[in-house]
Amino acid sequence: MSNPGMNPSLAGAVDLSGLVNKNRAPAPSDSAPSDSALVRAVNDQSLGELVELSRSVPVILEIYGGELTPQLGPLIESYQGKFVLGTVRGEEAPELVKALQIQGVPTIVALVGAQPIPLMQGIAPEQEMRPILDQVLELAAKNGVTGSVAPGEPGEEGAPEEPPLPPLHQEAFDALSRDDIPAALAAYQAALAQNPGDVDAAAGLAQVELLQRTRELNPDQVRRQAAENPTDLDAALGVADLDMSTGHVDDACHRLLALYPGASEEDQNTLRERLLTYFVIAGHASDEVKRARTALTSLMY
Repeated sequence: MSNPGMNPSLAGAVDLSGLVNKNRAPAPSDSAPSDSALVRAVNDQSLGELVELSRSVPVILEIYGGELTPQLGPLIESYQGKFVLGTVRGEEAPELVKALQIQGVPTIVALVGAQPIPLMQGIAPEQEMRPILDQVLELAAKNGVTGSVAPGEPGEEGAPEEPPLPPLHQEAFDALSRDDIPAALAAYQAALAQNPGDVDAAAGLAQVELLQRTRELNPDQVRRQAAENPTDLDAALGVADLDMSTGHVDDACHRLLALYPGASEEDQNTLRERLLTYFVIAGHASDEVKRARTALTSLMY
């Protein structure tokens, strides 16, 4: 049975950076459909190309496995280049499955601006899928992701050209591509020192800091600690970071806001600062941030 997700929204930064440009291995070819510009079989090593493409064109990932085969190709192709579909056999993409915390297949995830948006587990009928995909297009447009790809072989026709990144942003991207977190942090910090109003650098810095924190966590252990002691600030911050890293902005913010009234002044400052970084990551215009900001303001005053 399909399990449609909630209305999609841009939120959070899952740790996909380690997959970007990683090894650049060929896409899988055994059981996946033939590649075209609009439908591409990918694995952990080749996913980075679609992550970067999603900054210009919305990408749908269809994660399948076992005896299942991809189903969404014809539907995605009917959008005539407004989407690109990445078909991912879960057995060939264990890092992606772990990063997105995939619980079962098939699972459908959108990528918009290199950020994942869980859509559903299962495959819904076309009449149910189209409204969801239309919502993704609307969200993409609001975030400036309005490119398209012409049918044909990958990279041949219609592949959108990305404007070059500012030098320090490119330096941060290159550092993430080689999994050098300290260098990425330094590059974004330098960009902000040059231009404190650089919102992209601020968001990049917040995302890399989140990545660094979550890498140091044992997810099972920190979630168990938070369940056993709901007032444990460190555990709550850890679980909130994990939720944020998988795009669950409401859950992350609600957890920290719930602790705020009973916290000491010092802990309230910690909670407020962490929430503010979440607002930067998710985007101040997102509905999740608007709700959380209103709640935080009410608690503060």
